[in-house]
Amino acid sequence: MRPASSASSISSSPTRRSPSTTGRRAPGGKDKYKRALGGIVPPAKSGDWAWIQHMLATMKDDTGRVGVVMPHGALFRGGRESDMRRWVIEKDLLEAVIGLPNNLFYSTSIPVSLLIFRASKTVERQGQVLFIDARARFKPGRNQNILDDDDVDSITTSYVTGTDADGAGGVNVSLVARDEIQSNDYDLNIGRYIQTETKAEANVDAALAALREAQERMNSARAALDARLREAGFDA
Repeated sequence: MRPASSASSISSSPTRRSPSTTGRRAPGGKDKYKRALGGIVPPAKSGDWAWIQHMLATMKDDTGRVGVVMPHGALFRGGRESDMRRWVIEKDLLEAVIGLPNNLFYSTSIPVSLLIFRASKTVERQGQVLFIDARARFKPGRNQNILDDDDVDSITTSYVTGTDADGAGGVNVSLVARDEIQSNDYDLNIGRYIQTETKAEANVDAALAALREAQERMNSARAALDARLREAGFDA
């Protein structure tokens, strides 16, 4: 059953699960829910953009807005994920990319970003994407980092106004034209557009994000294999 359309929604990608239908076409190459936006089927090895497609397909045409937490790899991986990034940029659906601090969630310590999609942008943001680097806005916790009310208010103000809300050492903001994103082959790595680090450092961050995602996938696969072996009577 198709979920009812909603004006706005926010979610996080189920990063530890790969949808069984991801990367596969329905009979006849069509999805009856029309989630293969742009005719693009995400790769089987990563369900991130399948999750985004599902949410965009159920977003209202006029007032719809979607916020989804994604691993950084979704910002720069190639292949069909690059095709999907190109599609949302050309359709002017992506409003903002917000880089969040590491180690915010119990389920994962990898860097994540909040992607904001909007069916109809304000005139001031049409043809552009707002990049926000909020990695410095957190309070260290015992087992994980925390966003307190001040951090959330600062990030929200930056998103709403498109300006740096708290000065040096806090949130950094850049409103980037679509042409510049096109010239970077639709790579949405935040370090390309906000100069808080050198290009080399940005490349290292991207490589580390990809490595951490690969390690988490390997750990999940190993846990699944161990469980199967125990079920079969082997000492895993």
